[in-house]
Amino acid sequence: MAVYRFTIALATEGNAQIINLQPEIARKLQEVSATAPGIAKGPAMLSLFVVGSTAALTTLEFEVGLVKHDLPALLQKLVPDDARYEHEATWHDDNGHSHLRAALLGPSLSVPLQDGRMMTGEYQQVVLVELDTRPRKRTIIGTIYM
Repeated sequence: MAVYRFTIALATEGNAQIINLQPEIARKLQEVSATAPGIAKGPAMLSLFVVGSTAALTTLEFEVGLVKHDLPALLQKLVPDDARYEHEATWHDDNGHSHLRAALLGPSLSVPLQDGRMMTGEYQQVVLVELDTRPRKRTIIGTIYM
């Protein structure tokens, strides 16, 4: 089995910002394919992982209704930012809800690859959901298994 790795570094704004990673992942896959042509020929698996306990990865249709309203509203209903959290009492900060939201969505995602491209649906994009209350620098680690 061959394994290849890449990273994506980005800065976020905080507060449930959702970033479409699809274009950057596609660029990284092209870069890796240039040095490992086997990726561009046949099946493989892409594992994505965001470093940090207040960010998450998922897929959704990257459109304004979901990105600006629906997903943030759902997260607010499930894990309100104005509730009392022991994390905040312990650490005297304001992001207890951020940790819980990230735990619900999860830090990793697996996407099948075929001929060097993600096998996502027409309206399905891989996104980073920044759940912390402040801007952060994030690293996404991509690992390709073939």
